[in-house]
Amino acid sequence: MSITERARELQPDLVRLRRALHREPELGLALPRTQEKVLAALDGLPLEITPGRAIGSVTAVLRGGRPGGAVLLRGDMDALPVTEKTGLDYASEVPGAMHACGHDLHTAGLVGAATLLAERREHLRGDVVFMFQPGEEGHNGAGRMIEEGVLDAAGKPLDAAFALHVAANRLPGGLVATRPGTVTSASDVLTVTVRGAGGHGSTPHSAKDPVPVACEIVTALQNWVTRRFDIFDPVVVTVGSFHAGTQANVIPETATFEATVRSYSEAAHAQLIEGLPRLVRGIAESHGVDAETDYRVQYPVTVNDPGETAFALEAARELLGPTQVLEAPHPANGSEDFAFVLRRTPGTMLLVGAAPEGVDASTAPMNHSPHAVFDDRVLGRQAALLTELAEQRLARGGAA
Repeated sequence: MSITERARELQPDLVRLRRALHREPELGLALPRTQEKVLAALDGLPLEITPGRAIGSVTAVLRGGRPGGAVLLRGDMDALPVTEKTGLDYASEVPGAMHACGHDLHTAGLVGAATLLAERREHLRGDVVFMFQPGEEGHNGAGRMIEEGVLDAAGKPLDAAFALHVAANRLPGGLVATRPGTVTSASDVLTVTVRGAGGHGSTPHSAKDPVPVACEIVTALQNWVTRRFDIFDPVVVTVGSFHAGTQANVIPETATFEATVRSYSEAAHAQLIEGLPRLVRGIAESHGVDAETDYRVQYPVTVNDPGETAFALEAARELLGPTQVLEAPHPANGSEDFAFVLRRTPGTMLLVGAAPEGVDASTAPMNHSPHAVFDDRVLGRQAALLTELAEQRLARGGAA
């Protein structure tokens, strides 16, 4: 039986697992219910399983029946602090939490790959590490799993690492895309607190109002990035949180905002780390107020290895057909802590379209939206593709 045929047989089980995960989303690094479901789904497979020591991760190693190298397959498991508004009959039952980025599909797809590869282990030329990761959404779960030894779990160097990420929009359902080089942006968080002197709203001259200063800084950030960076090496600064004051006639003492900062090269990233705090301080000083800046480096640029990416595209076309796989012309705008894995091991991340059938992918709600809907039909395809990547890559051995 072919990989795709067997994956289709597994599809109902994968759908049940995915929907069970979707109903009970968990946030951050501690995912006890999710971890329990994954362990139950893996029960009975010939795997060496190690739950995380300090986090809710699961590392599972499959030993192939023939000697060879090792590859890693990653699936992240955490949800987002989003209140679901899809109206699905399996919608989140946890207030304020939702699998709005499709990690429930990643988890179920990786369980499917573990099942398929375990069934084919007799002919597998090496070992496979399954990385069930918590805390991708801003908690550096990949980094924490690396600290706990996931990259050494096979007891030998990894030849390659692969991950899939579903997209609720942009790509038609089932279509696979990736590219060599930068595939997702770096992600940082800039927090600014402007400190002035409070007073009565009717006499602003007797106070030091931090609100207009903070507003000027927000505008200046947008102008600065358009004049400091090459348009072909873009930077995005978006202020998503702004807080100041308590009522209309009171000048507050502080104004605080937070911005997400995205970049696509190490050079741009370094310039942002130095330049943004300097800009903030300069504007505050010109108004005679203080500004505290906290520039938190979060995730680096995710860079796909060219050789592993060429291999992954070739393997995907063989499995799915040439019309179902494309080389993406541009990086994706999101960020990924799989970047930390790819800094240590050559590999690639691929995107899988999961827009529902009959929905225009160009206008569908995007990942992180409370209205985001992901099509279960891609679960078998994910499992088959991860299996194909691991099996073929181990058969090749050495560098791709």
